[in-house]
Amino acid sequence: MISVEEALARVLALADRLPDETVPLALAAGRSMTRAAIARRDQPPFPAAAMDGYALADPARPGDRFTVIGVAAAGHVFEGAVGTGQAVRIFTGAPVPAGANRIIIQEDVDAQADVILLKDGLDSGTHIRPLGQDFRAGDSLPPRRLRANDIALLAAMNLPGVTVARRPVVALIPTGDELVMPGENPRADQIIASNAFALKAMIEAEGAEARLLPIARDTVADLTTVLGLAEGADLVVTIGGASVGDHDLVARVAESLGMERAFYKIAMRPGKPLMAGRLRGVPLLGLPGNPVSAIVCGHLFLLPMLRAMQGLPASPVTRRALLAEAVGANGPRIHYMRARLSAGPGLPLIAPFDRQDSALLRILTEADALLIRPVDDPARTAGDELEYLPL
Repeated sequence: MISVEEALARVLALADRLPDETVPLALAAGRSMTRAAIARRDQPPFPAAAMDGYALADPARPGDRFTVIGVAAAGHVFEGAVGTGQAVRIFTGAPVPAGANRIIIQEDVDAQADVILLKDGLDSGTHIRPLGQDFRAGDSLPPRRLRANDIALLAAMNLPGVTVARRPVVALIPTGDELVMPGENPRADQIIASNAFALKAMIEAEGAEARLLPIARDTVADLTTVLGLAEGADLVVTIGGASVGDHDLVARVAESLGMERAFYKIAMRPGKPLMAGRLRGVPLLGLPGNPVSAIVCGHLFLLPMLRAMQGLPASPVTRRALLAEAVGANGPRIHYMRARLSAGPGLPLIAPFDRQDSALLRILTEADALLIRPVDDPARTAGDELEYLPL
């Protein structure tokens, strides 16, 4: 068995960076932008009103009167200039007229026909957003996975499209005679295939495309056929092995088709029977069949591979928390314990669940973290600081 660190390094070595493509901004959410985006204009592109009111020139004092000579609204500039004793009715977002350097908010004004009178207790703010207050032409947004907020910024930069990494295509292959799809009528000795649906959701949340292939039964012929259906994918992920032992049949069939195995078995729990290699030039990741093992390995290895393929920082980012309760010593494999976080004095508190069986999906749905117990970690007391992986 190899360590988690060595296994991660080997799977990342299999994950080739995918080529770039340009996509319309409307299709860019969740994608990995690989080149800095450069603003084409200033924002705002003119001094703009920050409040509804009246644009005029300072000085302005309570009791002063001004003649209203026009209106400025968003998308409708006032073409003239504001002189002494004059004001322009203005609305939020409108360009500030030439000659005006202050906006008196409408609450500080008595308006009568085309004359305004300034009230006592005037707000001292100018209420003008200067040209380029948000960003200037030539400013950049660095490469990143694009969130909704980033999309808004890119649109304001007047960019109709962006350069992103091509979306990885992942072929998911559940394996095993014991599996049926949700909604089918299983025999007494069968279970519902659940892992593939969790992994599909994780893959798509990571900006990739998941192709859920048919369940491969525990025969060489069936597994060979389904592996053939994965042609065109950038990554092949098998889930589970065969009745003779986890991944024994998957490995044997894949190697008969030319797979170069990178490793098999990791010193971790849950998830020891993990396999990786390259088949027909495409990386193959063989996940364990137990639900929790498959999903935990998905977080630790599958998602980092997808990030690397999109040019993003790949390694899982851990955080630190204080143990909410004592835990016993750990053994010779690193243990990723399902745990619950709560507020603490500075660092959060973390409490592992009592039951850690790798078949218990309900516990996983209640967890928001994986407490990391290093190899041969001694018994710990409440208040000890340990690392965890957010879920």
